[in-house]
Amino acid sequence: MENNIKIGVIIGSIREGRFGDKPGRWILGEAKKIAGVEAELIDLKEIKLPTYATGGYPSAVQDGNYGNDKLNAFAKSIGSADAFIIVSPEYNHGYSSALKDALDSIYKEWNNKPVAFIGYGSVGGGRAIEQLREVAVELQMAPIRNAVHLPSDVYMAVMKETAPADPELFKPVAEKATGMLTQLLWWAKALKAVR
Repeated sequence: MENNIKIGVIIGSIREGRFGDKPGRWILGEAKKIAGVEAELIDLKEIKLPTYATGGYPSAVQDGNYGNDKLNAFAKSIGSADAFIIVSPEYNHGYSSALKDALDSIYKEWNNKPVAFIGYGSVGGGRAIEQLREVAVELQMAPIRNAVHLPSDVYMAVMKETAPADPELFKPVAEKATGMLTQLLWWAKALKAVR
């Protein structure tokens, strides 16, 4: 439906045995419960983007052709979304190199869209999310204030699960997730109207 808001849930880790697919699939399910929302999982591990594949500057690409079929398909997926939720680990006080490369590989498809974050790892991924907010601004995105930082007790309980994890394990952060989704949808509708 044309008036629906499409949210892309991006799993920002590609490591073997990663944790990110568990909260990623959980928030995907939560988003799909909302009337008027379409949600799609964008798993960087499954996409297998080529590293540093773009020749020249991604911001100079106007026709969606980044010179690589996988990158073009990724750009099309990102371009069709109205908003994003990035699920990010915190590695060494920052986010993953795979996520950085994905963000840097394309440009205009990110522009004028809101983005929310779910973080895990040290301090609930807070330092990674702080850095992601700065990158989002440079990509002309609107990073929203509300985020979900997974506390260690939730992390430890969910880590033992296989994806998709039992949604009940995320209950301690459910209220924060609802607030995040509410704010993300407000921004998505506002920006879609003027885009």
